[in-house]
This record gives sequence, structure tokens and C-alpha cells, in this order.
Amino acid sequence: MVYFFILFAIVAIWLSALWFLRKVWFYRDPPRAPESNERGAIVAPADGRIVYIKQVKRGVVVSEKLGQKILLPEITGYRTPEANGWSIGIYMSPLDVHFNYCPYPGTVEKIHRTSAKFNLPMLDLWEYVKVVWLRRMVDMFARRYHLENERNTIFLDCDGLKMAVVLIADKFVSKIKCFVSEGQKLRQSEKIGFIERGSQVDLVILADNIELRAVVNQQVYGGQTVIARFLSTQEKQYTIADQVAKKEA
Repeated sequence: MVYFFILFAIVAIWLSALWFLRKVWFYRDPPRAPESNERGAIVAPADGRIVYIKQVKRGVVVSEKLGQKILLPEITGYRTPEANGWSIGIYMSPLDVHFNYCPYPGTVEKIHRTSAKFNLPMLDLWEYVKVVWLRRMVDMFARRYHLENERNTIFLDCDGLKMAVVLIADKFVSKIKCFVSEGQKLRQSEKIGFIERGSQVDLVILADNIELRAVVNQQVYGGQTVIARFLSTQEKQYTIADQVAKKEA
């Protein structure tokens, strides 16, 4: 009888903890603000681990391992300018805050929803353990889910700097919530959406005068961690000259 009550207590505690994590902790909404007020700072649009940083060349992203070219519209789900820039993928585990945030002050230019008959899983069991619990990077670029799953893309015009925040659903996600509308002006770190359970957010920056601050496998926090900086023309020229001088030294 004693063992029965011990087993009952363990099961009750486990179920209570699971309910708390799923119904309370998962929906936590901590205040967020940029960790730096420096000019041109771009913050992460989501909590999670950076699983890839890919360069965009004339609207095309190339996978180094496979040599596969991916057109940006395949990722965003909508026509995208053939510009240079960067695509940064952030995997959100169930342990992360799942609100999404505006990376840079601007205006919502377009919102495009891409539906899917069913969503593919982002990770297999071992990859899930590696990313979530062992904190080891798994390259998730150009997998089938990346191009086929349900997504909601928010295009931003930030005083001429174009960006796209792509909210991608995982297998068990039935709905992506969007908090903004077209034409709406947004503050940096303002909440723009919410995705349930595991999921992914891609930040596509359509500009080449960008200084990257984040690295692959880094844990970032939405609306807070500075992952890149938008350089002025003068700063860009100085940066290029500085890089050339270092190579020649």
C-alpha cells in the first residue's frame, strides 16, 4: 500500500509539472528590450538557438554542403526582391519563450500566409535531444519542412532597409498567431506573433551593409539579443577598407 501511494504521488507530481509547463510556463511573456541602444542594432526576432546563417546573393541562398540553390520566395512563400543580404535561422525549442518580436523599427509592408496540408517534423528524436538538451547545433537549412510547412511571413520596411520575419510551424503546431497588420508601424522589440511548441523563425535581411554579431549555435533571446547591425554607408566603407588592410598586413 505504501508503494502505491508513493507511485501515485510521483505520477501526480509529474502530471502537475507537465500541466504547468504546457499551460503556464510555455505562455510566459517576459518584458523584452534591446540589450544595446547602439545605432543600427538589429535584435533577434525569437528566442532559440541559431541553426544557420546563410548569405543571400541576388535573392538566392546557397547550401554549402549540397551546393543547392534556394530562391528566397521558397522560404518566404512570397515574391522577394533579388537583393543581397543574410538569412538567419532560429530554432525555438519548447523550453524557449514563443512570442516573436520586431527586429528593427519599421512598418509592416506585407503579411503573407502560406498554408500546408500537413506539417513535417523539423527534427528527429536524436536531433531534438542534441539541440534542446545537449545544446549542440544541427544544420536545419533547406530541409523539406523549411520549404513546405505552414508559415506566416511579415515583410518590414525599415526606412528603406527591407526585412522579412518568417514564422514556420513544426509538425504539431496547428496555428501561428499574428499580432500585427499591414501598414502598422512597429517599435523595436514589439511583439508581432506567437507560435506554439517547437518551431522556427527565419530573419531575412535584404541588405549587404550588415555587420553580423551572432554566430551559429548561439542561444539568443527575442527582442533582446543584438544579432546584427545595419551599417551606414560611411561605416561600410570603413569596414571594407579595414578588412582589406588586415589582409594585406
